[in-house]
Amino acid sequence: MCAAAYLGGSISSAILVCRLFGYPDPRTLGSNNPGATNVLRIGGKPAAALTLAGDVLKGVIPVLVAHALHMGPFIAALVGLFAFLGHLFPVFFQFQGGKGVATAFGMLFALHWLSGLVAGITWLAVFGLNRISSIASLSAFVVAPACIFVWLRPAFWPMVVLSVVMILRHRSNLQKLLRGEELGFKKKD
Repeated sequence: MCAAAYLGGSISSAILVCRLFGYPDPRTLGSNNPGATNVLRIGGKPAAALTLAGDVLKGVIPVLVAHALHMGPFIAALVGLFAFLGHLFPVFFQFQGGKGVATAFGMLFALHWLSGLVAGITWLAVFGLNRISSIASLSAFVVAPACIFVWLRPAFWPMVVLSVVMILRHRSNLQKLLRGEELGFKKKD
């Protein structure tokens, strides 16, 4: 299950969508990140929406399969963690993947919808305040392990690992934030 989740996670929605729409490889423009936020910058809303859907499903499907096979929450979370790692380090794309936020959200919602909802509200609130996706994502996945600890304790450690890896994966964003260079989205008048 973990190997299959990793391989599924390794399919880069951003790269495939950009190829489909005739856009450049998202690893070469904007933030150089193959994820929905960068695809939004490169190609606009339709391409970003398809990328987001693909990335979310990479987290949802393996966890739902684990649930359907009556695996416990620890195993379901572990399977979701491997899908997330596949997104970050995709075997099909020279291990150059995205930050994993959408895949992590998909995994979290499939694992425990209420925890996903709380993390999603956290993302929306933080993004609404500062318009910087990386800060919103990191905030949501600081909250997520706490929610899992309260509501689905057996899945706590895989969620902690996911959150720590996500924070490490965002270290370049954190450095840019400290220098005042992080890309954000301007509010429309």
